[in-house]
Amino acid sequence: MKIYISGISGTGMGPLALMAKKAGIDVYGSDLSKGAIYQELVDAGIEIFIGEQDGKFLESKIKDGVEWFVHTSALPEDAPELLVAKKAGIRISKRDNLTEFLVQKLGLKMVAVAGTHGKTTTTSMIVWACLQLELPVAYIVGTTLGFAPSGSYKEGDKYFIYEADEYDRNFLKFHPWLSVITSVSYDHPDIYKTPEEYREAFRQFEGQSEMVIKGDGDLMFKDVYHELAGEARRYDAVLAANAVWEICLDDSNTTNGDLIDPITPPLWDFPGVGRRFEKLADGIYTDYAHHPEEIKATMDVALDQMDIDSKKGVVVVYQPHQNTRQHEVQDLYYDAFIGAEKVFWLPTYLTREDESLPILKPMDFISGLNNAEVAEPADLNDELWREIKKYRDDGYLVVLMTAGPADTWLRQKINDFD
Repeated sequence: MKIYISGISGTGMGPLALMAKKAGIDVYGSDLSKGAIYQELVDAGIEIFIGEQDGKFLESKIKDGVEWFVHTSALPEDAPELLVAKKAGIRISKRDNLTEFLVQKLGLKMVAVAGTHGKTTTTSMIVWACLQLELPVAYIVGTTLGFAPSGSYKEGDKYFIYEADEYDRNFLKFHPWLSVITSVSYDHPDIYKTPEEYREAFRQFEGQSEMVIKGDGDLMFKDVYHELAGEARRYDAVLAANAVWEICLDDSNTTNGDLIDPITPPLWDFPGVGRRFEKLADGIYTDYAHHPEEIKATMDVALDQMDIDSKKGVVVVYQPHQNTRQHEVQDLYYDAFIGAEKVFWLPTYLTREDESLPILKPMDFISGLNNAEVAEPADLNDELWREIKKYRDDGYLVVLMTAGPADTWLRQKINDFD
C-alpha cells in the first residue's frame, strides 16, 4: 500500500506517518514548511516535498501508485492537493481513519488518552513508563519527545497508546480497549455549539471504550508522586500509572502487589515532552497552554518549579489562540494568572475564525483579571525579548504559554542569542 499525507511534518500527522512506515506501508507527503517531526521523517526514509502544495508532487506519486490521500481537519475544500486527489478518484480521508485502519490491520489494543487538558503529558508519561518497563507498545504522541521518536511500531507490539483529539469529533472514530479521560471543560466552540454537546461527545467516547480511567474514579498511586512539580503533573502521573497498571495486568497477568514497585519509579524520572513546560534555556520555559484551565495548571507547575530553582517569581508571556475560542472563554481568565509577577499579553493568534465576531484585544482580557495590575499588552518584537532577558537575568522564571507562532519566535531568539 502507498499513502500520501498532506501536512506530514507537524506533530499531528508526522507520528502517524512514522507508524505507517514501520508497519510496512510506503509513505509520501508534503508540507508548506519543515515542521517539528520533519527530521524524524527524513531519517525514517520518507520522501517529503516542502513548499507550495500545488498538487504536482501528489500527481507524480499517484502515477507511482499512491492510492490513499490523508489530510488534516484544517485543509480547505479548495486545497490544490485535495482537488487533485478527488480528480484521480483515490481514497480520501482524515488522519483518524488511517489511525483506525492501522490499529485494526496490526491487531493492536488501543489505549486512548482524551480530555480537554493534560492529554499530551499523560500520553507521554504512559509511553515513557511502558518503554522503561519494556512493554510491547506502539504509540503516537502529538508532540516531540526527547527520549524517543514521536511515533513507533515494531513487530510484536500488542498495545497502541494514542493521544485522541476531540477536535472535529476525531476521537469518536475509535473503540478503545482502554480510555483515559484527563478532564472535560468546554472547548472548540467552532465544532461543539454548546457545553452540553461537548460533554455528550465525551460520554459517547466513554461508551465506546471497553475500560475507562478517570480522575474521579477509584485509582491507585494517588499519594505516590508528591515530589513532582505542579498539581497538574502529579494528577497526570496518577492517571498514567493506572493505565500502565492495566497494561501490565493484561500483558503479564502479574499479581497487583508485584506491579507497584516497577511502575512507580519510571514516572518519578519522567523527562517531560516538547511544548509542555519545556525548558528552552536557563530560566526560560515554553508551554502549549492556551485555555484558562490549562493556564492555571501551568501556573501551578511554574510556581512549584520556581521554588525548586530558587527563582524570585514567575513571569508569563501569553498568546491566546483563535478569536472564536476567546469569545467563549474570556470570562474564565479572571483568576488564571494568580501568582504571576508579570504578564505580557500578546494579540490573539487567528485561525479557523468566525468572521462575524469582533477581534478581542489584549486590554479586553486584561481588564477582567483579578490581578490586572501585573499585566500589559505586548507584541512579538525586540522590546519583548529585552524584557524576557531582563527578568530572566534578574532571577525570575519566564514561561511562554501559546499554541501559536510565539513558540517558534522565542526559540529563534534564544538560538540567535546563544
